Amino acid sequence: PTGTVTFVVTGGPTLTGTLSGGTVSVSTTAIPVGTSTVTATYGGDGNFTGSAGSDTQTVTQAATTTSVSSSPDPSVVGQTVTFTATVTPVSPGAGTPTGTVTFFATNGDTTVSLTGTLSGGTVSVSTNGLVTAGTYNVTATYSGDGNFTGSSGTDTQTVTQAATTTAVTTSPDPSVFGQSVTLTATVAPVSPGAGTPTGTVTFVVTGGPTLTGTLSGGTVSVSTSAIPVGTHTVTATYGGDGDFTGSSGSDTQTVVPALTTTSVSSSPDPSVVGQTVTFTATVTPVSPGAGTPTGTVTFLATDGVTTVSLTGTLSGGTVSVSTNGLVTAGAYAVSATYTGDGNFVGSVGADTQIVGQASTTTSVSSSPDPSVVGQSVSFTATVAPVAPGAGTPTGTVTFVITGGPTLTGTLSGGTVTVSTSALDAGTHTVTATYSGDANFTASSGTDTQTVNQASTTTTATSSPDPSTFGQLVTFTANVAVNSPGAGSPTGTVTFVIDGVGGGTLTGTVVAGVATVTTNSLGAGTHNVTATYNGDANFAGSVGTDTQTVNQASTLTTATSFPDPSTSGQTVGFIAFVSALAPGSGIPTGTVNFTITDGVTTVNLPGTLNGSGVATVSAALTTGVYVVTANYTGDTNFGTSTGTDTQTVI
Repeated sequence: PTGTVTFVVTGGPTLTGTLSGGTVSVSTTAIPVGTSTVTATYGGDGNFTGSAGSDTQTVTQAATTTSVSSSPDPSVVGQTVTFTATVTPVSPGAGTPTGTVTFFATNGDTTVSLTGTLSGGTVSVSTNGLVTAGTYNVTATYSGDGNFTGSSGTDTQTVTQAATTTAVTTSPDPSVFGQSVTLTATVAPVSPGAGTPTGTVTFVVTGGPTLTGTLSGGTVSVSTSAIPVGTHTVTATYGGDGDFTGSSGSDTQTVVPALTTTSVSSSPDPSVVGQTVTFTATVTPVSPGAGTPTGTVTFLATDGVTTVSLTGTLSGGTVSVSTNGLVTAGAYAVSATYTGDGNFVGSVGADTQIVGQASTTTSVSSSPDPSVVGQSVSFTATVAPVAPGAGTPTGTVTFVITGGPTLTGTLSGGTVTVSTSALDAGTHTVTATYSGDANFTASSGTDTQTVNQASTTTTATSSPDPSTFGQLVTFTANVAVNSPGAGSPTGTVTFVIDGVGGGTLTGTVVAGVATVTTNSLGAGTHNVTATYNGDANFAGSVGTDTQTVNQASTLTTATSFPDPSTSGQTVGFIAFVSALAPGSGIPTGTVNFTITDGVTTVNLPGTLNGSGVATVSAALTTGVYVVTANYTGDTNFGTSTGTDTQTVI
């Protein structure tokens, strides 16, 4: 027969072949696994009728091999890796396996399981789930299908750390000093790496703190308020982990000085003049600024008359200064000026301090006490503020002295001294009254002053000394007040003069001097005692002196009558003896007359009468006679000689 035979394989292909020599063979690999009936149907030809025959064919699953590859290899953590499995029949099997391949990749830490469906005997799956570095064992398991048995293949995939980038941001930027600034670092893998880095990031702020934070979801934020004023570089360094390499990034943060407010208070308020007042300034940052300002605060307090400037250094944001310099009463405007520092801008606060008059006490003292009449006594008033007041009162103090003057003095340094010597003997009350001033109230104080009699010294003198008998002698008593006494004693001085012609004389003291006179003192030395009898203010005293009284010089004048006379005529010879000034009085005693002509000498004594005249007489012979009258003196008068001539014819 010739012609064609059609082979029908149940569940398989239909094949046609042409007979040759009555035989035909066809081949197929398309018979499914199992037992199939193969029916061959001859369609006949012109000579032969058709016919059919059948057989069975058993087909078993073909064994397979599975090979695995990955790309890229090596990869980095998080990078998408494609695993490809190729499933091929093991000869004599053929065909294209179908079904699924399960990929299983693990490095002991990370396990990834993926399933893909074969197409054309090949399947590729991709994953970015290799999120830990290391060597992954990759197994591709083909589960088989109706025609092919399962198989598996292995491979290794090397996953290295993924590079990272670290981005830094700050907020708020700019900030003010003390404001909390949040520093945020975002650590991201560099493509083709992927995943979420873990670990810590260290933030280094130039000129500021170093902070460390732990990543969460690839991000970490830390906050600080310790960044000083200025522009700072913030470097965030990611230290890496097992899967991601370290990296760093930077940003700048600008911090400007924080605004401040300055508040001022004073204590005590109100105060009194000179009282120590404490001014306190508190400097606080204005939100969102924070921190503790440093530097200095200058306090200026003025009431228009007194101005006090003080500077203090902040400690803990507060500074207190104290002054007792508010020395005038009034309302003081107080300003506290914070000058700022590198981190905080300056600010000014104001307050008012009321300063009232300070009370005073007035104390009085006198010196010397006791004093003596005429002695200069100093009265001192010290006007002092009553605590807590302080300072130096000004103005005047009036001193009222009972039985004495009223004196006024002006304070200097809180003290005034006045002096007077116009106090009589006795005890005097001294009242010093301070009249007050704008800053200090009035006050008064008292003291007593005892004034004793002043001692005196009496000096007795006489003039002239020596004197001559009969001469008027003045006795003077100078009554002097002994220092420290002063003044002019009054009263009387009693002079007691011993000796002939002496006695007791009394003189009145005028301007400290008393005088008496006498010309009754006999010749000789006289002791003179001058006793000042004192008065209410001056004590008595005694002075002594001696007075020498010399004989008074005399003048003897001789005369005769009649002259000329005749021989044998009786001639009277007269001697007049008188005291020469400054002496006075009537000399007494004898005058011896010597009458001679050179041949004849006549001696005649004569006695002075109460008028100081002595008279003798004699009858002489003719001649010219020299008459000498010699006064012999007495207790009070000295000798003297007078001459004359007598002519006898």
